Amino acid sequence: MVGQARTGSGKTLAYVLPLLERIDAGSPKQQALVLGPTRELVEQIASVTEPLAARLGARVVRILGGVSYGPQRKALDGGAQIVVATPGRALDLIESGSLRTQSISVVVLDEADLMFDIGMAPQVEAILRHTPADRQTSLFSATVPEWVRRITERQLRDPKWIELDTAPDDRPDIDHEVWIVPEVERLAAVQHILDETRGTPTIVFGRTRHQVSRLGARLKSTGIRVDSIQGAMAQNARSRVIERLRSSRIDVLVATNVAARGLDIDGLGQVINYDVPEDPNLFTHRTGRTGRMGGLGRSITLVSGADLGALNAIERILGGKLVRRRWRDIQGENGATNGHTPRDLAAAATVGAGGHKVLPGERLSANRRASRPPAERERSPSANGESERPRRRSRRRRRARVAASQ
Repeated sequence: MVGQARTGSGKTLAYVLPLLERIDAGSPKQQALVLGPTRELVEQIASVTEPLAARLGARVVRILGGVSYGPQRKALDGGAQIVVATPGRALDLIESGSLRTQSISVVVLDEADLMFDIGMAPQVEAILRHTPADRQTSLFSATVPEWVRRITERQLRDPKWIELDTAPDDRPDIDHEVWIVPEVERLAAVQHILDETRGTPTIVFGRTRHQVSRLGARLKSTGIRVDSIQGAMAQNARSRVIERLRSSRIDVLVATNVAARGLDIDGLGQVINYDVPEDPNLFTHRTGRTGRMGGLGRSITLVSGADLGALNAIERILGGKLVRRRWRDIQGENGATNGHTPRDLAAAATVGAGGHKVLPGERLSANRRASRPPAERERSPSANGESERPRRRSRRRRRARVAASQ
């Protein structure tokens, strides 16, 4: 079967409860396998499944990368009826003989669109080949693009399709806003939002690991209780950071898309998209971290001119235009000084010409230099060539030394 429903609607329970009915708790053999694309999703699924399975006397094993193989092999050898896993680690343990699939009667592919999209399809197909042909296979996701439908028809035999709450009117109750913000003012806009909503549990999504680490460090320097996660971190470290958000020891989590699926934080008040996600469906999954299970949520997406095409693609999926606000209007509404709160200005080491802030350790970018007033650009040494000739000679010397060394 294929199940599609909006984020935060209870898809995990929708497949876990029927799965438990098929489990023989008296047998130590592995009987059900749930695959998820990210470690965070595997942790989330397992946290829902374990207490329910314990009532039946059944055991759940988490199989995921980023941690040692030893404890996972030991847990499998000790007898576990339900395995929740990422595809790569699951396939490794199947091929080494630790994960035995002969008695698997149920396979669930959760967030299947992401698994197939990020290149896990060969691993998933190899795992399915190791399982009995008469198994029941279920696929669940909030979004099922057309190309996933084609894969589904190839992998599942005569599947039953169940689609709930997929119309625009059925989506979570999230107040979506788009802020039109110049590229160089994005950090100031994020700080403004967090200052206005201080204490509200928030996830800020960034596109790259480097961007997330840098943004987290800068927000922390302003006194915000913040931490960050990204794919290069060890799983134990990622889990500790998420637990800090759950236990309210931090207010803000800065994350890459590893946190866009399966992460369920009670009372998460808002999601900020520091940039527009490349895949329009990722917008649904990112913002779906808030407004879950009938709650209210808020999402703010920062957009510059270069992002308008991606924004239009998102709006086509959502079936309508999102509310747009301009950064300069928001500045005026709040009486901010050039878009920066007093906290921003106090933290800044210098303020560049034209009012552009230069954060500690940050150089004035070429775009900001270009935006200086004409009179100041004329006064700049580089504008009249006073410092350009020595720089060019230095470059020529370096190129000559490289050529000589080759």
